[in-house]
Amino acid sequence: MNIVGENCEYEGGLFLVYFHAAYVSRPERRTLMSLLVSPLIAAVHFPPISEVKCWLAERPANGRELIDLCQAVPDYAPARELTDHLALQLGDPLMSKYSPDEGLPEVRAAICDYYVRKFSAQLSPDNLCLTIGASQAFWLAMVTLCRAGDEVIVQAPYYFDHPMALDILGIRGIYAPFIEANAGVPDPATIEALITKKTRAILIVSPSNPTGAITPPDTIRELFELARRHNIALILDETYLEFIPGGVRPHDLFSDPAWGEHFIQIASFGKTYALTGYRAGMLVASGDLIHHVLKAQDTMAVCQPRITQQAVKFGVENLDVWVAANRDMMTRRHDLFRAEFMLPGNCFQLSASGAFFAWVRHPFSGCSGRQVARRLVDEAALLCLPGEVFGPGLEGYLRLAFGNIREEAIPEAVQRFRELDLHPL
Repeated sequence: MNIVGENCEYEGGLFLVYFHAAYVSRPERRTLMSLLVSPLIAAVHFPPISEVKCWLAERPANGRELIDLCQAVPDYAPARELTDHLALQLGDPLMSKYSPDEGLPEVRAAICDYYVRKFSAQLSPDNLCLTIGASQAFWLAMVTLCRAGDEVIVQAPYYFDHPMALDILGIRGIYAPFIEANAGVPDPATIEALITKKTRAILIVSPSNPTGAITPPDTIRELFELARRHNIALILDETYLEFIPGGVRPHDLFSDPAWGEHFIQIASFGKTYALTGYRAGMLVASGDLIHHVLKAQDTMAVCQPRITQQAVKFGVENLDVWVAANRDMMTRRHDLFRAEFMLPGNCFQLSASGAFFAWVRHPFSGCSGRQVARRLVDEAALLCLPGEVFGPGLEGYLRLAFGNIREEAIPEAVQRFRELDLHPL
């Protein structure tokens, strides 16, 4: 559904919202609706990827083939042995039933074994709650830790779904600024200066979405000690951890016997095993916190689907070599993209990059990222996201995702940036 017009009036603590809903497949159909909507959700922007993909409907039919640098999804299929395994599971009547809220014991045990290999982790199945993607894991962490009016320090540029969720919940996001000289790596001193009596957590995404920056293990340890000192939580979203070049260990926090007192991990297997549609997320925390998380889990989703759990179990037990090969492929894509983009003569500036992403400063002074991103669609058949959806004051940037662009298409994509006419917008 494409929202084509909206007017709001404030009435009795709620926004009275009038809008026309135009169905993309039936543009002649109009429905006038009058609904009472929370002012918290009314103030949140529309999902950015849905917004920019709506622009494609206005492209000329005979235009250049689109190069999609928008959504961070793997362009390759899941491993054939995984899908063959799942096909055999579908005949089991249990596959259509609920599992325990936190996930099947044998699946969580297999994940713990994987974490021993990956992190030398000291954790048990009671530390895990399997979720509907990493986004639900984030919601579970927030509703368990925070009340409306509490504060969470968020490193900018941020993954846009995080502040959207905070705003809807009435939790105040406090944004640590992007320091271009640090190439997107958080600065613990800057973050510590933002802590107040209302602070409940520090939120870091590494590798970063949108900059690709990989926070070094020493910095993660420093942030953990900072959280411990102030008796708050360090929440680390590690959705893209399997794309850190060389498969190096991202940190050593899980080897600390007291990790659960101040550390929460948001994890995802969707990118790792090319299962984004399966919504394969996970929250990792102390057993005490997971106990309370399950109260929210039961009201939100009950459980992760069993078929998704079986996919994750097969992946962590059998696909380390497959994952490593895809990680190496993504590293080649990143390195080629970076090398091509930084050749002389490109008016777009690469500010940070890594894993799936590049964070680029555009050359159009005084123009928003939306204006430039829309122009790239219209004039260069390039689809990317505007910087301002990743944080205040970031209108001068664009996010490029090369998870779904093959190596052979990268030089052409970069050339389109170089060829863009720089006449004023």
